[in-house]
Amino acid sequence: MAIAPPGPDTPVYSPIELAREVRTHLEAGFPRVWLSGEISNLSQPASGHLYFTLKDARAQVRCALFRGSRGNVATRPANGDQVLVRGRISLYEARGDCQLIADAMLPAGAGELQQAFEALKKKLEAQGLFDPARKRPLPEYPDRIAVVTSPTGAALRDILTTLQRRWPAAAVRVHASPVQGEAAPARLIRALQAADRGGHDVILLARGGGSLEDLWAFNDEGLARAIAGASTPIVSGVGHETDFTIADFVADQRAATPTAAAEAVTPDGPALVRRIAGLSERLRRAAQRCLQQDWQRLDALDRRLGRRHPRRALEGHGEQLAALQRRLRRAAARGPERAQRRLEGLELRLQARHPAPRLREQQRRVAELRRRLVEAVGRRLERAEARLGADARALNAVSPLAVLDRGYAVLLDEHDHVLSQRDDFAPGTRFRARIRDFAVDAEVREVSDAE
Repeated sequence: MAIAPPGPDTPVYSPIELAREVRTHLEAGFPRVWLSGEISNLSQPASGHLYFTLKDARAQVRCALFRGSRGNVATRPANGDQVLVRGRISLYEARGDCQLIADAMLPAGAGELQQAFEALKKKLEAQGLFDPARKRPLPEYPDRIAVVTSPTGAALRDILTTLQRRWPAAAVRVHASPVQGEAAPARLIRALQAADRGGHDVILLARGGGSLEDLWAFNDEGLARAIAGASTPIVSGVGHETDFTIADFVADQRAATPTAAAEAVTPDGPALVRRIAGLSERLRRAAQRCLQQDWQRLDALDRRLGRRHPRRALEGHGEQLAALQRRLRRAAARGPERAQRRLEGLELRLQARHPAPRLREQQRRVAELRRRLVEAVGRRLERAEARLGADARALNAVSPLAVLDRGYAVLLDEHDHVLSQRDDFAPGTRFRARIRDFAVDAEVREVSDAE
């Protein structure tokens, strides 16, 4: 049976062209996918890449995980492991094989996150990030406190309320960051590094409670290393009392809740005031006892000297005792006065740091940015409309219909193919001439050379 060769309009591919075409359609048609299966034919060359086959009982898929993605492999893979692999479908052009370009690998089955948590915990513990010897003591009376958490969570309200109640003298700055989702670890790292550069005495890293998935951002290896590399003492208060994260183990101190973290970094201000008041009262009573004892001694001396009539010596002692009594009273009064002045100074500092003026300034800036955004969008739309008009005019200038409007015609055969060669016009050939908005059927009677 004779097979006709392909016509001039039939595409003919070379192997590389076909492979590239198939690869283009595969990569465009399949987004990033998760694939579950058993590892076999695992190869780990010196380049650091991983090559393996992921299979089930009925099919198998070749996979490649390149060195740059090895950090996303939770455990060391081995043949026979059941795993979850994330990646994109592609085609290896040299062999024409369909393959999965993987960028992450997790153990399959229940407890995957817990397994990844335990693996990272074991890794960082072996590297010394949990060593108590590297943990720094917290300041006793902090002046500047940084809080890294979500600006909209209940944890921030609890922290600010606790800090205000216990130690209003401290200046508190919130470094906002999302605490959940794929973007949360990187944002937490940036906020933590900004707080570390801010000259604070201590940093609170906190969020409210939730499931293991909700708290997973605080099990990120990059965040753990950022905590270990910070120069400022860090207290973690993530979740509830029973929740533990990698950040808790690396931080200088772990608190059971965000509120407990706020309590851990501050002294109890009201208790301190009560202690000062108690010490002042003790000092007053001690001074009173000393004065009473002195008066008793004076009475005894007066009785002894009364028998000897040492009037001048007694008067001198009386004057000296009165002077000492005045000095003692002034000294006893200065202690509470100093405490009162310090308390008043703390109240003035607290009023000076009230957030209301800063909030009004931020609202004004948001309004100005909104106005500028509206103006910028309007200008961009005007420019886009101008470009669209220019493109439409340029397209119309090169349109073949415009050529027909100038009196030209297009000659077409019965298959609507354009006739432009001399051989297309043999005598007797029927053709159709399209002129502007109508067509004329014609037949070739004679072909002559153009004059």
